[in-house]
Amino acid sequence: MEIGRDDGRTANQLRPLACSRNILNRAHGSASWSQGDTKVLAAVYGPKAGTKKNENPEKACIEVVWKPKTGQIGKPEKEYEVILKRTLKSICLLNINPNTTTSIIIQVVSDDGALLPCAINAACAALVDAAIPLKHLAVAICCCLTESGYVILDPTKVEEQKMKAFAYLVFPNSAISIIPEGSSHMEGELMEHGIITSVTHGVMSVDDYLHCLERGQAASTKMSAFLRRSLQSQAPNDSSRAG
Repeated sequence: MEIGRDDGRTANQLRPLACSRNILNRAHGSASWSQGDTKVLAAVYGPKAGTKKNENPEKACIEVVWKPKTGQIGKPEKEYEVILKRTLKSICLLNINPNTTTSIIIQVVSDDGALLPCAINAACAALVDAAIPLKHLAVAICCCLTESGYVILDPTKVEEQKMKAFAYLVFPNSAISIIPEGSSHMEGELMEHGIITSVTHGVMSVDDYLHCLERGQAASTKMSAFLRRSLQSQAPNDSSRAG
């Protein structure tokens, strides 16, 4: 049985994707990422000399600042900052530029669901634009569990509010790596079939979670291909779209 959605998509269908790079002149790297009517800008500044308090000076430090569309940052946004920082630290080569800090500023333009995955995708594209050394790229997706037990991907805001539970999943895109020449990084460290970040909200059984994981990983293949196409061109103000 196929679940119906208000916008006509199938349960596994993503909203149209769009990505643009090098959009901010004063940032060392920048990108915008949109999924349907959800859009996020990411700006990268650094690496700059010195690390933040309580950070290891023998490694590069990653700082994430979340800026809502309106109002002050609240508890959910602070949680997003923590998840983003943890995710980006896991894909960056922190031993390349020790005792430096790279700041990633996330600006929400519009939120129509799956906001955190959209921000993670924007941040990843901005890091590439800033030539920050990465172990591999990553793509993020939101999987939702309906009250009737169906799994849907990339929900709108209205769909999110109706869901029993949802999971934010971040998968490695091992088909492309952004590693400087001479790096000692080994290919075996790439998590070709792994998962980088997993955050769940609501009540979800183990079987439901594994179903979300399976569906999310399948969808991440399409997102990975789109991300690679978006990043292949080095032309300024390059933009790509996918329906």
